[in-house]
Amino acid sequence: MEKHCNIEIAAQISRISSTQNDGDRDRYHIEGLMESPAVDDDGDCFSPLLLNATSVNIEVYYNKAVNYTLMVTFVSFIQVLLLIRQMEHSNTQSGAAKVSILMIGQQAIMDAYLCLLHLTAGILVESLFNAFATAAFFKFVVFSIFEMRYLLAIWKASRPMNNSEGWETMRRELSVLYSRFYGILLGGILVMYEFHNFLRPILLLLYSFWIPQIITNVIRDSRKPLHPHYILGMTITRLAIPLYIFGCPHNFMRIEPDKGWCICLGVFIGLQASLLLLQHYLGSRWFIPRQILPEKYSYYRRFDPDTNHATDCVICMTAIDLTQRSSDCMVTPCDHFFHSGCLQRWMDIKMECPTCRRSLPPA
Repeated sequence: MEKHCNIEIAAQISRISSTQNDGDRDRYHIEGLMESPAVDDDGDCFSPLLLNATSVNIEVYYNKAVNYTLMVTFVSFIQVLLLIRQMEHSNTQSGAAKVSILMIGQQAIMDAYLCLLHLTAGILVESLFNAFATAAFFKFVVFSIFEMRYLLAIWKASRPMNNSEGWETMRRELSVLYSRFYGILLGGILVMYEFHNFLRPILLLLYSFWIPQIITNVIRDSRKPLHPHYILGMTITRLAIPLYIFGCPHNFMRIEPDKGWCICLGVFIGLQASLLLLQHYLGSRWFIPRQILPEKYSYYRRFDPDTNHATDCVICMTAIDLTQRSSDCMVTPCDHFFHSGCLQRWMDIKMECPTCRRSLPPA
């Protein structure tokens, strides 16, 4: 049954002051009420609607969106360089085993989410598809090529015995790694969909990605697993997107800035990075009281004073004079002698005795 309706609008239009204007053109704000009484007096066509809208300068809006995607692309490029630097820093089996797989995995999941978000935004806004697709592509490169490759290197380094068991064992290990990663990725999407009202606490949880590495350093007493440039660079670049969205007063998403949350996020991740840097320079357990630390093996322990002959360091093939006790000589638990510098450089590659291949405790 057809129903004829009239639309009545009562609204007030006001011009926005120039201090709040983002472009050269004037912007206006409309606020009022829209009603639709029926012509046949048999009831309203729909309930009254309150109007509250602001005009948008499309040209300025698109320029802001393009500048944002350029920023994301540049940040992704910097992150690729930082990942390459870190992978070179830990290119040995011992070096890769010191890196927390949870830390790299958490960052890879963050980049995967950003890739999906930018790709979705490009599909929804067809005129900006090229800009958002470019940003999504660079994020895809970061997590799918570099971070997944680094995850695989850490996974293999932490399981050295499985590498010699054949391709079938390696294939099963890879299946477990990738299934866990994509399972957590999909599960995280469902969690964020169900708890989207708690987006800011979830973001704080995601930005705790340095904490697994801090805990790993303490447990394993690792020596400099991360390059300082990687720590600083990743901390700064990871902050760029959330600080723009929640801190920029004129962001293209038109989200109200939340300075308190931005300060909280900056302090939170800054404390994590500072603790990692202090672990790098002062030792992984510098903030833990020595009374509660387990006893640590001393490579400068006393040896038999009757040993008065010279022996050779099998690393540099030069003689070690054992008649004088000095800090230039280190003794392993299997009673093999090496120059301090030689053994320390060796342990950065392998944590096993160069002579008998016995496992070595942390230095």
